[in-house]
Amino acid sequence: MSGSRASGVFTALRTQLQEAATEFAGGPDALEGILLGLVDDVDRAVREPLEIFPVCHHSPASALAMARRLREKQPKVVYLELCEDMAPLLTELRNCRLPVAVQAFAGDIDGFPQEWAPLSVVAPITEASAEYQAIAYALDTPGVELVLVDRSSDHVFQWNTTASENEASAEADEAPKSEEAALHGEAVGVEIGDLRPRFAELEEHLLRHGKVRHWSEWWHQYVEVPLGDSDHDTYRQVMFLIGSLFRRLAPGDGDRVRVDEDRERHMWTRMREHMAATGTGPEDCLYVCGAFHAASRVEEFGVDGHSDSFTISPRTATTWQYGLIPSSHAAIEAQFGLAPGSVSIAATQWQKSLKRTGVRPYRLEGQAGARTSRAKKAPPAAAPAVPAPATDRLSGFLRQPPVLDGLDESELLGWSVDIVRAARRNGYLASTADAIAVFETSILLAGMRDRAKPTPYDFQDAAVTCIEKDRVPGRRDVRRLVEIMMGGDRIGQVGYEALPPLARDVYDRLEPLGLKLQQRGVQRALLDVAGRPELEACSDVLWMLRRLMPTAAARPIMGERRLGERSIQESWDLALGTHQRALIELGYEGVSIEQVLEQRLRREAYGPRATTAGVLAAVEDSLLYLRSGRLADELGTHALKVLSAERTVDGAPEVLRRARALLAYYRTSQPELPAWIESFVKAGYAHYCTLLPTAFRDEDATVGQVAAMLGFLFSMESLALSLGCDRTQLELAVAQSHPEDPSKTALLWAAQVQLGTLSRAELRARCDALLDNPLVVPSYPRYLSGFVHALEPVPGLADVVVEAVSNAFGRLPDTVLLPWLPLLITTLRKGAGDLAPLLIREAGRVFPGRLPALDTWVPPWRQPQEDPFAASRSRHMTTAVPAPRGAALLAAHPAACDAVAELLGCDEGWAPTVGTGSPGAALTTTHPAAAEALEALLSRA
Repeated sequence: MSGSRASGVFTALRTQLQEAATEFAGGPDALEGILLGLVDDVDRAVREPLEIFPVCHHSPASALAMARRLREKQPKVVYLELCEDMAPLLTELRNCRLPVAVQAFAGDIDGFPQEWAPLSVVAPITEASAEYQAIAYALDTPGVELVLVDRSSDHVFQWNTTASENEASAEADEAPKSEEAALHGEAVGVEIGDLRPRFAELEEHLLRHGKVRHWSEWWHQYVEVPLGDSDHDTYRQVMFLIGSLFRRLAPGDGDRVRVDEDRERHMWTRMREHMAATGTGPEDCLYVCGAFHAASRVEEFGVDGHSDSFTISPRTATTWQYGLIPSSHAAIEAQFGLAPGSVSIAATQWQKSLKRTGVRPYRLEGQAGARTSRAKKAPPAAAPAVPAPATDRLSGFLRQPPVLDGLDESELLGWSVDIVRAARRNGYLASTADAIAVFETSILLAGMRDRAKPTPYDFQDAAVTCIEKDRVPGRRDVRRLVEIMMGGDRIGQVGYEALPPLARDVYDRLEPLGLKLQQRGVQRALLDVAGRPELEACSDVLWMLRRLMPTAAARPIMGERRLGERSIQESWDLALGTHQRALIELGYEGVSIEQVLEQRLRREAYGPRATTAGVLAAVEDSLLYLRSGRLADELGTHALKVLSAERTVDGAPEVLRRARALLAYYRTSQPELPAWIESFVKAGYAHYCTLLPTAFRDEDATVGQVAAMLGFLFSMESLALSLGCDRTQLELAVAQSHPEDPSKTALLWAAQVQLGTLSRAELRARCDALLDNPLVVPSYPRYLSGFVHALEPVPGLADVVVEAVSNAFGRLPDTVLLPWLPLLITTLRKGAGDLAPLLIREAGRVFPGRLPALDTWVPPWRQPQEDPFAASRSRHMTTAVPAPRGAALLAAHPAACDAVAELLGCDEGWAPTVGTGSPGAALTTTHPAAAEALEALLSRA
């Protein structure tokens, strides 16, 4: 308490509660203290000179009472419990269709743990909320000032280290969210008027005795309906009482209590500062806050509270960006732990209350769907209002019997007919009899729950009982159909004028498509780039959006974008209106999608966990989407540093694939290779030669990764050697490799064949030896897996692999082959599925195409091998001096030789011939060793 003595307004109520506590508890105890404390909290809040207006979030009763009070009092200053840094955004609400959420977003953080990034805070606003009524009144009424007094978005994370405010959201995240329920993403929700018991036993007690299933239904039945037609004083005192009850019966969560009290200190401090700075009197102000915070007991409470006991900490260096994002009823329910459909039912109740009471709500001028209002008038300058003395309305409200609202048969009949009609459209076999059953069951359930009139929740239970028999024929069950019928999941939209510059730029650049991209749903876009060249710019935007936004926002149906290729026709499924939140959040990162994409590529390439494959992917994306050679060169140069720092071969397959693609692109599109890719090939050649012996022995390195290393070395070898690399380094690396794994052993043999240190005949002999050894036969599939992986670096071994597989099927008995066959299939499918097509093509070339030819078919490896040099050797042995065939031809046609000699600058002329022979031909006879060595080399190959 602030130290002031309690007034005598609630003396009778205190006496009654004291007697009740004595009767039920047998004497003064903690119960008496709690009950009297509740009255003290109400008395203190009522006596505060600055009028406190307690509200509950998204409550039609609070919104109705707020609209009434604003028209009666016409305050000059409205203090609102909302993050103070969100104030500049509120004027943009008139360009939106509610519900929307005010968002504060920080991608680059400074002063918070990096694992928290990105930080996001949202405050959803619906039309049936008291805060919207206050905002609309303040913004559209001349001379009225709106002041947000709650902690800033930065302080939300400074004070909320345990994320206690998002507990409801965490509970909701346990179940899978729908697309509409995920509109807020992982943002922390900030709202005013969070009224829900924090004492689990209290909530369970209220639900059980109220004969309801969840808190939203209890609040609707026992608070919303009774307060809907109450006067202003009664409304305030009841809300004060509820807030005090939930506050005093809360468990001792120190962190959460500390955050709540700091928020209250912050708000009262800001209000006193504003009144002192502007000279505004408390009688001209209205303080709108949640009922939980209205019954505050901190020392800073009130206009006369302590001013020097609380210091607001400075904000961190984090840069916050602000905007509006679309929201929905389902998103609000999911984020704050409300029952599904409760916000939709509240919106319906709001419209019914307006019709019943005739209250004119406030609505922002120019709001989507708003009626044209009359000219604004300034509030009449009346004499200073004399506050009426406070009276005890709480006692009468607590003693009055429940108001028995008569049954509205026409409304219930309409509901029953509508739900049957909706059920039939969704595949249910419903009939008029079901409508009658739903009508009667609703009345029956309301009577069993001591209600004179069925609530929407009673009607929902009755519809499920009578219509949903044993299965759901369509996508929606009956409970969801009732929610849609009661108002549906209304989804808001941020208007074009309220969008960030990036989002507006995207819509402007896609305007040639002729589609209404701000509408929700999927729209098909057809781009004839060849016929309409101006659509190529739209294609570029769509491909960048596909790279930056969720997959469903921009999904290509026809057309692709690859290095060196452009589609002449494209087809897209676009849902930018559905994913408007993601597009808006892109606007927090830059002013154009090109800037955002470049920033993300740099962040991915220079991040602490960047890999060589990831940097090469960023290079490829910069060429695909940005067509930026400058950025590609910069990122490619950085790839050299990342490659030299890597000590594993985990990313070798991806590095090989992307390096090949980039090399092929530069060779076909530019006159010369960029300096960075030449340096990358040289560095990669030396790097993988160094790691090769270790990778062959490392158990963690897979055969696919080692094959990718060899693929890089063999496929880039010609370029690397031309740039100054030494082939001896590769030969030494292969010679130093001594694998123990059978698949890696087979891969090493393939590498030796490619280098020429192992002949194909020797490789075939080793394969035959493996099949002849019964101890090795069980592991033969692993050797085959290595051979199949060897097709990546040595594709010319496809015939040897086909021969090895065929020999195994031909030579192994069924007793060995049948248990061994599943292992072979699973090994090849798991380890070499992408290389199997090359093996299948080679088998199709070797094996006969028709079944009758198989009986007489002889495999090529079993056919006698003819020596192509046998005839020349026989002629060499029978003829002492070979005929100078080539020399005779040259002498018969000297013109060709003269032309070559002139080209080379030889002007000596023809040498005189001796006899019929030629000096060149005589040279081979005089020195036969070179010819014989060449013959032996060719015959061995």
